[in-house]
Amino acid sequence: MAGPHYNVLFLCTGNSARSILAESLLNHWGRGKFRAFSAGSHPKGAVHPMALALLKQLDLPAEGLRSKPWDEFEALGAPPLHFIFTVCDNAAGEVCPVWPGKPVTAHWGIPDPAAVEGPDAEQWSAFRSALRSLENRIRAFISLPLASLQGIALKAELDRIGKSEPEVRG
Repeated sequence: MAGPHYNVLFLCTGNSARSILAESLLNHWGRGKFRAFSAGSHPKGAVHPMALALLKQLDLPAEGLRSKPWDEFEALGAPPLHFIFTVCDNAAGEVCPVWPGKPVTAHWGIPDPAAVEGPDAEQWSAFRSALRSLENRIRAFISLPLASLQGIALKAELDRIGKSEPEVRG
């Protein structure tokens, strides 16, 4: 792999929908420069079927995705992390482990599509909306000049991305 390579962990409580979608998106759009992972503080143990179906429908990577605890990334031999993004408000408020290497962190809260109840159409809409929001943020993230941004400037950019509104598509 030429140039810098960054490992990114997306955290959520259940690690069944939002963090899984983000992992797939970054592995797709950031190929060659980023390697994405996801985990949960209290993983559900299974990826939400609609998350997997949406990824497959959009021809995004879905193979090998699984719901797992964040302590896998504290273990000896875990990949060194450069960035950690929480994608749900619950995980953002939890006491996280002290990550080796002091990765840069930011909160990118996205409403939980798995919490939507009702007709399938409403659930699908929620999953597509979450994916769109994550895709917009991930595209903004991978376009940052990471080699020239450091410290407070980098953290400010990541926080700005996390507060951005999703692009509305017709």
